[in-house]
Amino acid sequence: QVQLVESGGGFVQAGDSLGLSCAASGRTFRNYAVGWFRQAPGKEREFVVGMSWNDGSQYYADSVKGRFAITRDVAKNTLYLQMNSLKPEDTAVYYCAARTSFRPEYIYIEPSAYDYWGQGTQVTVSS
Repeated sequence: QVQLVESGGGFVQAGDSLGLSCAASGRTFRNYAVGWFRQAPGKEREFVVGMSWNDGSQYYADSVKGRFAITRDVAKNTLYLQMNSLKPEDTAVYYCAARTSFRPEYIYIEPSAYDYWGQGTQVTVSS
């Protein structure tokens, strides 16, 4: 069982940067696929970025490519999302997610593919 705890959300202006963290407890992320999703009011949860923990391979949604970056600290068992050049349309509750995976070449983009979720953290970008 994996418990995920996110932190780092907040209120920023358009063009600002913000970083999110997702700390895992219960077991390490080894042999897991991890990712960040977001959900705006009245919309479905959408994929932001995914990573294969073992080899660090990544895949980004087109809407955030070039602006967001996912990184990991293996020693701390923590996942990060650095968000730059934020836009009002990035406003949402952001969730980290994880699932076991023995296919490092495959990035899961559907929310239903993930078994473990954080509690979510609000990111609000004002124009």
